[in-house]
Amino acid sequence: MSALPSLYVSHGSPMTALQPGLTGIRLAELAATLPRPKAIVIASAHWLARSPHVGSAVRPATIHDFYGFPRELHALNYPASGAPGLAARVASLLDTAGLQPELDPSRGFDHGVWVPLRLLYPQADIPVVPVSIQPEAGPAHALAMGRALAPLREEGVLVIGSGSITHNLGDFRAGYSEAREAPYVRPFTDWIEQRLAAGDVDALLDYRHQAPFAERAHPTDEHLLPLFVALGAAGASAQARRIDAGIDLGFLAMDIYRFDTATGASSAQPPMG
Repeated sequence: MSALPSLYVSHGSPMTALQPGLTGIRLAELAATLPRPKAIVIASAHWLARSPHVGSAVRPATIHDFYGFPRELHALNYPASGAPGLAARVASLLDTAGLQPELDPSRGFDHGVWVPLRLLYPQADIPVVPVSIQPEAGPAHALAMGRALAPLREEGVLVIGSGSITHNLGDFRAGYSEAREAPYVRPFTDWIEQRLAAGDVDALLDYRHQAPFAERAHPTDEHLLPLFVALGAAGASAQARRIDAGIDLGFLAMDIYRFDTATGASSAQPPMG
């Protein structure tokens, strides 16, 4: 099997599970183009820890980590199995990279995991290992996590970062809608797309200072950090392809990115930039 790509998915609101819209269409289309993975490792913006934690449960529970949503949403489950052996492999790779991981045998699937996976692989028949992110450690740390996990792609494992390409929940009450988009969304997402296309990792790591409206698009880092995990997992010669999945509620950009290693390049190459 040739190496799988790595993915960054914008999971949006938990309501995406009930109202998948264009995001559901795009994720289903994407899954149809990929070789079937043996397993999935997914870093979610909704599992935060000071060091990388790796879920090693045999039967991870579905976590309904939200409130104020319809009862039907709380009734949804994603009954994929865990993969303790793969979790140990993930922890070993992170440990070799000096990232001090910990195994967590009780962690289930938060909505950053199960909402997009229901749309990618609705049969829930592929083992899943969740991984935490470290919001205080910043983009360079997330990139290092992804680069540590890069060998998994050649072992038939799909590495996914799950967040949102813009994420400012304070704008829920700002009156934005499909007819009135937040003015910062497209300049920010265009900048991300351009820097990824250029392979400008240094600028991306410094996005808070260089990207237009960065503080408005991401008051905190956690929903963009999984992008760096996915980017790192594709290796130093990552080629990015943006998949437009629209803008929900006028301020949640739902971009999806597929990262492939450039032909002839190795995921083990030294860091770029």
